[in-house]
This record gives sequence, structure tokens and C-alpha cells, in this order.
Amino acid sequence: MTETLRLQDRELFWPPADELTETAERIRARLGDWQPTHAPWRICLTPPDAPNGGDLIIVTDAAPHLANIARWMTDGAGVIEAAGENPKAARATLHLGGERYALEGELAEDWIPALAAFLDCGFDPHDALVLALAWRDGDEQQADAWPVDIKRFPRVLGLPAAPAQPFAPCPAKLGLYPVLPTADWVERVLDYGVKTVQLRSKQPKSPALTNEIERCVAAGRKHDAQLFINDHWQEAVAAGAYGVHLGQEDLREADLGAIAAAGVRLGLSTHGYFEMLTALHFRPSYLACGAVFATTTKAMPTAPQGLARLARYVKLLDGVVPMVAIGGIDGNVLPEVLATGAGSAAVVRAVTEAADPAVAVAALRNAFTQ
Repeated sequence: MTETLRLQDRELFWPPADELTETAERIRARLGDWQPTHAPWRICLTPPDAPNGGDLIIVTDAAPHLANIARWMTDGAGVIEAAGENPKAARATLHLGGERYALEGELAEDWIPALAAFLDCGFDPHDALVLALAWRDGDEQQADAWPVDIKRFPRVLGLPAAPAQPFAPCPAKLGLYPVLPTADWVERVLDYGVKTVQLRSKQPKSPALTNEIERCVAAGRKHDAQLFINDHWQEAVAAGAYGVHLGQEDLREADLGAIAAAGVRLGLSTHGYFEMLTALHFRPSYLACGAVFATTTKAMPTAPQGLARLARYVKLLDGVVPMVAIGGIDGNVLPEVLATGAGSAAVVRAVTEAADPAVAVAALRNAFTQ
């Protein structure tokens, strides 16, 4: 990798700032090979007269700009409010697309060119901002410049309090993790010797759903397996399930304290750095990171993460919390997923749409022993 990388045909900063551009190019050159971004992000150091949909406008105090911020956001621009007398305990809040991403952490002297570099690596602005706050001056001189020390990462502000007690732990490596639609499938796959499964039922709340969950819990106990229930946490707690899996959208609605108090494990879905930090605030039993590849099993809020990002997530979370790779994983790509260091991989169609599920499960399990 060269010492500099020209970010050609890009206006990185407005007004133009040669020194910042040179620093951004130097940092970008040390971040590795990433698919270039297709979003024409431009970091505005002062509010432009005519902001566009690719602008991220940095202000130190939003108050003088309140009359304009709504208009800027309507035009598709974002606003980053970076404030704090102490740069080691500063706040940076991104307002973009009607969402607010508030962080507290360290603002290095080079955080703005680092932000430009991470944007150029293809990360969405809220994830690039997380990485910029995890950046430290001089990191580009390290053999591996990518931020992977969780202690240096910012914290997300404005979250509900975490439960008083952490969620019960689960194995550091959950191995093959089939996500299955019915109790019939759960019972069948557990009979194949799988030790971690999830029921993701599309049924509405009903006596039939309660019966499905109770059957799955009984099968999990019979096989001494880790049985997780997707979404339906109340029924899962009542049935004594091993664990519950929730999405980010569930964090403000589910009674996390009740789940933790019941000794039920909690897995949380994440789709990037900001959501990982959000999830870690609640001290879950594991994080699911994805979608690694394109998937048709559910609508995803982000583009596929890919193996390069997955490898970085593995390093960040190593020794912090167990991680499950999820999204579009089948027998063809599973060896590549495991080569990143991931200790668990969730699969759906690789089992439920297999011509012979028993043979498919055996092959998938074998990949974890190679």
C-alpha cells in the first residue's frame, strides 16, 4: 500500500482545504483496499450557500443554524454538530435523513480527514463518524491502521438504561446456527446434532404460536441445545427458553430487564458500527453482524457488509462478546466466512431449501472442523 492515495475527481472539503485533503489521502492509503464509495460526500467546514444531498455540514453549535438545518436536511444534506471544550470527551451528533446519531468520545486533531477517509471506504456517514471518533493522530503510521480497540470507540448517547444485571452468557463460539421457521424444523434439525438454533416464526401472537415456542423449548432441553426465539420475548420467557433474539427496533419496546432477570440470553442484530455500539450498551449475550451477503429472507436496512468488513468486526468484538455472522451464508461461502475468524454463522435457506437437509447440515457442520 502506498503512503498516499489520490482521491481523484472528488471535492472532499468545502471550502477547499489542501492540507486536510493531503491528510485524508494519507490516512486513506493506510486503510486497505475497499470498494470506493458511490456517494459523493463532501465535508463542509462552513455552511455552503447552496448545500446538496452529498454534503455533511460541520458546525460547533447548532443554535445559530436552526432555521437552516431543517432546509439542509430536506435537501438531503447532513449536519454534524461537534462540540466540547475537552477533545477527549467531546460530543459529535450527526443529523441525517430524519435520524439523530449522538456520540461521545475523543476528537483527534485529524478526525475530519479521518472521517473523509472512512467515507471513501464506503461506510455510511453514521458508521464513518464512529470510526473517525475511534481514530487517533498517528494511527496511519501503524502496521494496521484500522481501529479495532473497543476501548477507543465512542459511546452512543440517549439510550435507555441497560438492565441492572448483564444478560446471561452463552458459548464464545456458537458454531452452526440455523434460523428456522417452525417447530417441526427446529425438532428436525436438533435431531441432526446441531447445538444452536433459532425459531423465527412469522405467526402472529396466538395459542398456536405459544405452542410452537413451547415445543421448541422442549426440544432444546431434550438435546441440551441453545434454543433462541426471535422477537416473541414474552412467550420465550414464559416458556423458559434459553435465549431471545431481537432487532435494533425492539430495543425500546422489549422489557430487557425482565429478560435479563429471567436468566434468558439475549442476541441482538447489528448492521454496522453504530448499531454495534448501541447493542453493546445493553451487554447482550451475543451480537449478530450482517447481512454479510445479499439475502432474500428478509428486507435489510443496509447493503451487504462483505467479508472485509466482517473481518474487522471480528477483531473489534474478539474477547468482548460472541459474534454471529448472518445473511446470505451457504455452504459455498461458509469457509470464507469462517476464515475471518467468526466463531458462528447463521444459515437459513442453506438448510430449509436443501434437497436433503440432513446431508446439508452435516456438510455445514463439517466446515467448522476444517
